[in-house]
Amino acid sequence: MTTSVNPPADTPLAVPSLAVPPLADAEELTCDVLVIGGGTAGTMAALTAAEHGADVLLLEKAHVRHSGALAMGMDGVNNAVIPGRAEPDDYVAEITRANDGIVDQSTVRQTATRGFGMVQRLESYGVKFEKDEHGDYAVRQVHRSGSYVLPMPEGKDVKKVLYRQLRRREMRERIRIENRVMPVRVLTADGRAVGAAGFNTRTGQFVQVRAGAVILATGACGRLGLPASGYLYGTYENPTNAGDGYAMAYHAGAELTGIECFQINPLIKDYNGPACAYVANPFGGYQVNRHGERFVDSDYWSGQMMAEFAAEVASDRGPVYLKLSHLPEESVSALETILHSTERPTRGTFHSGRGHDYRTHDIEMHISEIGLCGGHSASGVRVDDHARTTVPRLYAAGDLACVPHNYMIGAFVFGDLAGADASQYSAYEGELPGDQLRAAHELIYRPLRNPDGPPQPQVEYKLRRFVNDYVAPPKSGARLSLALESFERMHTDIAGMGARTAHELMRCAEVTFIRDCAEMAARSSLARTESRWGLYHDRIDHPRRDDASWFHHLDLHKSPSGAMEFTARPVAPYLVPVDGFDPVGGPSRALGEVHAEDVATAGSRDVAPVAAPAGAAEPERAGPNPTTTSPVPQVATTALTGEQSSARLLELVALAEEEPELDALQPYLTDPEATVRREAVAVLTETLPPGTGTALATALRDAHAEVRAAAAASLRELVETLPAEPDLRDGLAAALAEPDPVVRAAALDVLRALRLGDTGLFAGSLADSDIAVRIEAVRALVSVDAAGELARAAVGDPSREVRVAIAKGLATVSADRPARDIPAAADPAADAIEAALTGLLDDPDALVRAAAYGALGTTGCPGPLTARAVAALAEAAWQVRAGAATALSVADPDVAVPALAKALADSNADVRKAAVLALTRHRATEEARAALATATTDSDADVRAYAGRAL
Repeated sequence: MTTSVNPPADTPLAVPSLAVPPLADAEELTCDVLVIGGGTAGTMAALTAAEHGADVLLLEKAHVRHSGALAMGMDGVNNAVIPGRAEPDDYVAEITRANDGIVDQSTVRQTATRGFGMVQRLESYGVKFEKDEHGDYAVRQVHRSGSYVLPMPEGKDVKKVLYRQLRRREMRERIRIENRVMPVRVLTADGRAVGAAGFNTRTGQFVQVRAGAVILATGACGRLGLPASGYLYGTYENPTNAGDGYAMAYHAGAELTGIECFQINPLIKDYNGPACAYVANPFGGYQVNRHGERFVDSDYWSGQMMAEFAAEVASDRGPVYLKLSHLPEESVSALETILHSTERPTRGTFHSGRGHDYRTHDIEMHISEIGLCGGHSASGVRVDDHARTTVPRLYAAGDLACVPHNYMIGAFVFGDLAGADASQYSAYEGELPGDQLRAAHELIYRPLRNPDGPPQPQVEYKLRRFVNDYVAPPKSGARLSLALESFERMHTDIAGMGARTAHELMRCAEVTFIRDCAEMAARSSLARTESRWGLYHDRIDHPRRDDASWFHHLDLHKSPSGAMEFTARPVAPYLVPVDGFDPVGGPSRALGEVHAEDVATAGSRDVAPVAAPAGAAEPERAGPNPTTTSPVPQVATTALTGEQSSARLLELVALAEEEPELDALQPYLTDPEATVRREAVAVLTETLPPGTGTALATALRDAHAEVRAAAAASLRELVETLPAEPDLRDGLAAALAEPDPVVRAAALDVLRALRLGDTGLFAGSLADSDIAVRIEAVRALVSVDAAGELARAAVGDPSREVRVAIAKGLATVSADRPARDIPAAADPAADAIEAALTGLLDDPDALVRAAAYGALGTTGCPGPLTARAVAALAEAAWQVRAGAATALSVADPDVAVPALAKALADSNADVRKAAVLALTRHRATEEARAALATATTDSDADVRAYAGRAL
């Protein structure tokens, strides 16, 4: 008889279990400032603390290079308060209204006043925000009032830029990064934070840290509710954000606030990615029901908007769509570039797999699972205006902190505030608390003692299913009470989870965080006996907003006995008055523990069913080319073997860690193998030694298209950080003669952005054979106010897209001239601009005519053109009618207002909206106000909203 050494094919191989490491073998790390989380806020906190002289330890359970919600890029900033485009006080008022008055304005005001400085700081790092041809920020109005949206069309590399800053020599001397280390508890002594306990998610080693201050920057609790798809990690928020910081702050004794105010977002059906109305809106996209009607009356960053959205989805007017199919090809192509690369790289694949195209299919939308997030809602750790929590020397920043609707810029601002304030403390020198270390050790390694226990995915699925069943809105006391019973029972399931590897230990620890957050969400929702924030806290058993009892923050904390206790804290007097709200402050009201209602049975089994009393009413619901040349290094054409190429690539990877100078990279930039040269461009972009710009300009003339494309992308990425040197100008100017249009377009873009070109250099490219290059030439000529060249090219270009760009460019030049003290009366270009736009009004293409009329809304609409605009209100193309309405916004009101009033009856909602916006500029006249009043009852939500705001 023989014994097989191999198990049968159908027998799974057992994975050897990791051994539980002794507590005494813990690795100890020491620092002045401990930053937990290497995403948006954590990276900025580490940089600022180091700049203030602190020794910083940055712990990240993944890898800082691509961790956090920012890792895959950002398509824009939702809350940029740019001087001249928005005022800090207006922004504070907007956020106050959006959050139904429950805000600490001192924290919101930090984002409002410091956000612009943060934009500039990020730019100095190399982050690119969209600007116009004159270098001004291209802020968009997406919200109903105020212009706060600043696009980032090339924002996919934001995290890479931040990582480059962490790797600067002076930062590496101050910041120690420990990737794959996951803290599970903040350690406290004498009432203050002194460090943290965690483990290595690859080796399983126990790690303890002593620190002078601790900054939590672990992001939202994105894995709270279960996505409709059923996928554990298919969440709207970054799925690695499992509420780690919420749980750690709670167990450290810090107060959390607003946990009943959930994050719920509109998203793409079955994809769990944002529908990106913020991106699509400036291009002309919008949300509609199945009849093609806009329906959202409230502003886009309020919970009331989500209530309206949910009601529409549930009604016979659903489903709901993001409408893009009406847009011209140019807009659809631009949106695809942004949405399929910057926002979600898998989005194009998703649509392609369903045979959907934005040109023929609008995007079905739905509602996300619930989560906890300060940055997009108002649920987080309570912080003051320096990011301090209620536990001394413990800070919170980013989506974890309760600074309502703080978004990316707010995360950076509060990371900066936390890093600056925490830098004053030096490492804790006392003995670390043994009882807390033992408890953390048990939390981490308990699953190893039961390796065959229920696996984490099963336990987590069950837990989050309860969240969906009992906690997600609409909420009721009965369902929330059942949630608490379920979460209490889940203690047993969680204690029995099994694990064999360090990675599984990480996932098991995350389940404990999710359970803590679920209980906090249920108890907080049970405690606030009113409805507020639209869908975010919709209590069907308490359907009204109750300012008399609940114009308070609802704070929670862990009592010394381990119970969850609540306090109702009055809203502090505002720094910025807001109509409809009048906080007076005052003492807090202790609520103590919040207990579940008795909902165990449906009533006595001996009692017959009882009919509702006659006349009983349902509870009332709340309302829902001459160029210079320079020598190009010759590149050998002899191919390397695969092994040689791989070896060279490995050398480059190793070299990148040493922050090489340009001389060290030069042999790789001229390597015979294109893959090596392309990787050398990537290393050059990451390390940014002196001379990078000129080297990249040289690479624009590489023999291989992939290398040229990489160099072009790098130049555009780094343009904010490159010095405007003569050698760089020469290299870019020479690239304008290259046969590759990608190279020519990039060269023009960088020459314009760095102010290295002039009219003579740019004008030659107006005759380029490539449309994209000609558009870059138009932008470049706008940047130097070359009105004459633009005017001469206005009617001669064969491309509609170029002619539209010229029309818009002429408006930009015209608008900018008064700012440059060029009076129109003495400006010969003014006549050329008017003549060019007049010619474009006769263009055979409707979109060009529409752009020309829209430009008149900036340049001015004198008498003869006013008559043409009035006549154009009857054109067949709705885009032309909308453009004509815009032109009439600056025309003689005696002629414009009656015409615009008639346009309010147009069959197209966008034309009516343009008429309302034009009438808003004439609202000093009684006739305009009367016309606007009629528009407040329009069938279209946008028309109603803008008319109401105008009045």
